[in-house]
Amino acid sequence: MNMPSVTNLDVVLSKDWAVTERVKLQGRFEVFNASNTPPFTTPPNATLGTNNFGQTTASGAPRQLQFGVKALF
Repeated sequence: MNMPSVTNLDVVLSKDWAVTERVKLQGRFEVFNASNTPPFTTPPNATLGTNNFGQTTASGAPRQLQFGVKALF
């Protein structure tokens, strides 16, 4: 069965701030699937003769954003 290709673009922006000589804070902003290209799944119904045979009727996760702060010491 021929499936469409998967295109995925993840982006991370991070910045470190020195709090003291030994302690740093790190801020991170992450975007998963930044282009928001839907990753189509394998057709669930592969029974010949059904109405949905060979059709992709579902897709994977959409774009996800994540922000975090981390203390490094």
